[in-house]
Amino acid sequence: MAGSATEPRPHILVATGFARVREAMEDFTGRSPSRFAILIFTALILLFTLLFSLPMASADGTMTPLADAFFTAVSVICVTGLATVDMATHWSVGGHVLIYIGVQIGAVGVLTLASILGMVISRKLGLRAKLMAASDTNPMRGHRGPVAEGQAVRLGEIGNLLVTVALSLIVIEAAIAILLFPRMLIDGIPPGDAVWNSLYYSAMAFTNTGFTPNAEGIGQFANDYWFLSILMIGVFLGALGFPVIYALRRHLWHVRYWSLHVKLTILTTLILLFLGALAISLLEFDNPKTFGTLNFSDTVFQSLFFSMMTRSGGFSTIAIGEMNGSSLLVADMLMFIGGGSASTGGGIKVTTLAVIFLAAAAEAKGSPDMEAFGRRVPPDVLRVALSVVLWGATIVAVSTIVLLQMTKAPLDHVLFDVISAFGTVGLSTGLTAELDNPAKYVLAMTMFLGRVGTVTLAAAVAAATSSKLYRRPEERPIVG
Repeated sequence: MAGSATEPRPHILVATGFARVREAMEDFTGRSPSRFAILIFTALILLFTLLFSLPMASADGTMTPLADAFFTAVSVICVTGLATVDMATHWSVGGHVLIYIGVQIGAVGVLTLASILGMVISRKLGLRAKLMAASDTNPMRGHRGPVAEGQAVRLGEIGNLLVTVALSLIVIEAAIAILLFPRMLIDGIPPGDAVWNSLYYSAMAFTNTGFTPNAEGIGQFANDYWFLSILMIGVFLGALGFPVIYALRRHLWHVRYWSLHVKLTILTTLILLFLGALAISLLEFDNPKTFGTLNFSDTVFQSLFFSMMTRSGGFSTIAIGEMNGSSLLVADMLMFIGGGSASTGGGIKVTTLAVIFLAAAAEAKGSPDMEAFGRRVPPDVLRVALSVVLWGATIVAVSTIVLLQMTKAPLDHVLFDVISAFGTVGLSTGLTAELDNPAKYVLAMTMFLGRVGTVTLAAAVAAATSSKLYRRPEERPIVG
């Protein structure tokens, strides 16, 4: 026993080992928050794949095939809403609870979730955790570091932003559920089912997922404009983004205090909503399988509803596969754009489109600067915006080509479902439910890339940023 005094005690070894693991995790999250975020999302998908494949998750008590369990897990964690099984009837009560929990986790955001987990590991909201959450409010920070211009949410406000994220999920979803509950009672739904359906629909609206708990789906409420309006409000708030909600919570009636990001997000969202509704109504008003049997006011409302759902909502009162090809193309464009940055929506984001239009306007005017609302947008923002569009278009193109070869389905249907997956929208022409297993994995990967975000993905796979001590001679190629 003589040497026992110098030997480390077991509890000290455990504490030291835990401290080293925590230090290693902090170092990894600080050096590469994007990779850490993707690692977390991947781990969550694998965990939910396992849970969905268990017999307790299915209504008939049998194991769900791996391809369907994996696709559902990706769709849930990426808050997409596409499904290869009947979501209302295939899953048991336990399976629906998993879906409900999963969309809440997925809606928080990639780097915000990483920062929260990093905070749990380090037991404080340190600088690294703040930088990871800041990268979710401004993805440029994830691979370029802090920038000089004012941000949508400043670094010192990240703690308040995380509180806003949690409160938004609770307060907004609760308010939507309270508004939906009496309508379900009026429609003859039993009180117990009405409570669950209200909570479920509210979560699917705010998280922009679009799953429905009842076998009839949203079609049961196709003529209930109160119900549909509440869903639209939930989808709209979720698609704005948590930084915008945070700004509105602080300065709702003081527009002069809104940042450029908030103004561009709200303005571009509203423009796309009404232009999309106008285009859909003009293209579908004479289609007897969609809006052809509706009067003017009903056509206007249903067009607004569909336009809102293409932002990432995923609910639909009409058969998508019966729409005209021109309408599907308009919907493709709206879904590709998606919602706001750091929102529950996907796509390339509305501010990305706004920045590109500002660049085009500046070029048309011969102005050297991109300007909006009395502010100048720096050129590096345009470079990131163009990169996002290019990578997004590349993902959509590759997935479309692969699925066209696999399914031999019409181009407009394949393209629609691929963009719906990339934009985490959840609308489908019916193609997704008919896919074979290899095609399911391709579309699941498209959902994953769309939710993670092209900027985050690029930052994760890129090497560490290196500073250059020289610049090469300038030469201008011919463009256009």
